[in-house]
Amino acid sequence: MDEELRVLAQRLRGESGGSVAYERLLTTEDREEIAGVLTEQERPLWAREMAAFRLGCAGDRRAFEALVLLLNHRDPERCVSAAHALSRLADPRTPRAAAALATNELRVAYALVPVRLLTRLRAPESAPALITVLRRRLAPGDPHWRLALACVEGLGALGDKRAGDILRSARAHPRLAAAAEAALARLG
Repeated sequence: MDEELRVLAQRLRGESGGSVAYERLLTTEDREEIAGVLTEQERPLWAREMAAFRLGCAGDRRAFEALVLLLNHRDPERCVSAAHALSRLADPRTPRAAAALATNELRVAYALVPVRLLTRLRAPESAPALITVLRRRLAPGDPHWRLALACVEGLGALGDKRAGDILRSARAHPRLAAAAEAALARLG
């Protein structure tokens, strides 16, 4: 069992009460049975999360929609698990979905994991989305400095020269200055 699945399994064991259904979903290798959990009515969230995670990590695209919903969940642990599975899934729709979630101002409080996923994906959508998010976070009085920092670090990791202007602007913000300098240095 890989580390991400172990962490997920431990968290979901508590949510499921360690039920027989939980043990079956954790151990079965039958992808059809696992995929059935995503479409059956009245399945608890823990079961849908386990099924989506296992299918996503196995490269089964039937997990995509469920994983995107979990990537936008209010519970950060669910978001992190979904991001891991989405990165392993390698579905071509993932960057666009992550960019849409990251740039949605109505869900800005939940954008940190999608921003980090965009950095990991290194897709054509990644830098433009991070630039957009960072530009909004540089507004006076914006409380989401951790999200801004993730954007700055992500843009540095991506090394996209289009980020130069926004990174130079980020240097004026005390919490972002050092990371912005480092990111600019990586741009060359």
